[in-house]
Amino acid sequence: MTSPEPTADQSLTSVEYRMREAGAWLQLEDGVIENLIAPRRVLEVSIPIRRDDGTRVRFTGWRVQHNITRGPGKGGIRYHPSVNREETVSLAAAMSLKTALMNLPLGGAKGGIAVDPKLLSPRELERVTRRYVSEIFAFLGPDKDVPAPDVGTNAQVMAWVMDQYSIGIGHAVPGVVTGKPLALGGSLGRDSATGRGVVEAASLACQTRGTSIEGKRIVIQGFGNVGMWAARLAVGWGARIVGVSDVGGVIASEKGLDVDALVIAKQQGIESVVDAGVGEVIARGVEHSADVFALPSDIALPCALGDAIDAREAGLLTAKYVIEGANGPLTPAADDVLNDRGVIVVPDIFANAGGVTCSYLEQCQNYAHLQWDEDEVNASVVSTMRSAFKRLHAFSEEHSLSYRRAASVLGVKALADAHQLRGLHP
Repeated sequence: MTSPEPTADQSLTSVEYRMREAGAWLQLEDGVIENLIAPRRVLEVSIPIRRDDGTRVRFTGWRVQHNITRGPGKGGIRYHPSVNREETVSLAAAMSLKTALMNLPLGGAKGGIAVDPKLLSPRELERVTRRYVSEIFAFLGPDKDVPAPDVGTNAQVMAWVMDQYSIGIGHAVPGVVTGKPLALGGSLGRDSATGRGVVEAASLACQTRGTSIEGKRIVIQGFGNVGMWAARLAVGWGARIVGVSDVGGVIASEKGLDVDALVIAKQQGIESVVDAGVGEVIARGVEHSADVFALPSDIALPCALGDAIDAREAGLLTAKYVIEGANGPLTPAADDVLNDRGVIVVPDIFANAGGVTCSYLEQCQNYAHLQWDEDEVNASVVSTMRSAFKRLHAFSEEHSLSYRRAASVLGVKALADAHQLRGLHP
């Protein structure tokens, strides 16, 4: 199949293309792949609130349950101005593939509100969250659909989600959401889990080529939770972070950036890494964020938003390994360019699966009314990542497939097998 032409809804086009490609490789029966691609349920809800000054305003939100054949829906809630129906469907589809690839007994879901949380006061943000939960209440639950944090949301937002749902049920239901504060049944290790998985994925990819991440030069796009933890953990493994970018621009240092200083600056509230006083400012402005990939490096970690790397950026990229910390950061056209150049791409549905793996462990703790220690949680995340990579790498080698295509095929096959076993009703 040829790569699809870029569209305004690139993320949805990309995930559908990759699922169809996998379906064609598997030679699925007519209609099966279309059933797998189509979301099970798409909710669009109106979210009116009263602002602190007394004026009324309305936002639009979505919750998509893409595939719940293998278990309850699982997926984050995103607060960002760019959130729309198509993006939410694409992210939910990716979650379906991710949980299937990782062999977790969960489905795929995603939610979001088209809002800039930075423009809301804490009280307004709480009102938005509670109204959103009220609108999708009937479709949430530990055995139905379990949200988690995503771009623009955090543990506090998840606490409001839990509370609003629990009010409707009549008692505390910690298992309705993951990524909660520890005091409400959250899991130790959750903050670092996605970044830990990204670094583990990088390490595993290097090991298959007879090397390690020690001494490797790494560039990172995005210094939110995922990028920050990936940087901290990679440095702990002996790597050098030679470039970091975010919405403010790009900073670099050939000798390696002082990641601890960057983290402290972020905790103190700087808007961008370019304001941290760390390294050299290479460029300013969000339009230059992808320029970080042109810096001399060995490993690139795109950890920001989707579609960050298209064919142009792929042509500039110097790294030999690309580990997708974000959801859908590479377009199919970028994939084609990198494959032609022999760059190893570890896809998002594996590379950033440390987060959903830890979320699953949080659900298990909530069900059993237990609290595991952080070392136990981290070890379980790493063990699950390694088991999944062993299957992925072996399948890739056996069938001469890229990691991207192998991951998509394995994910689609798991979904198709589950559909076949359960049957079609009526």
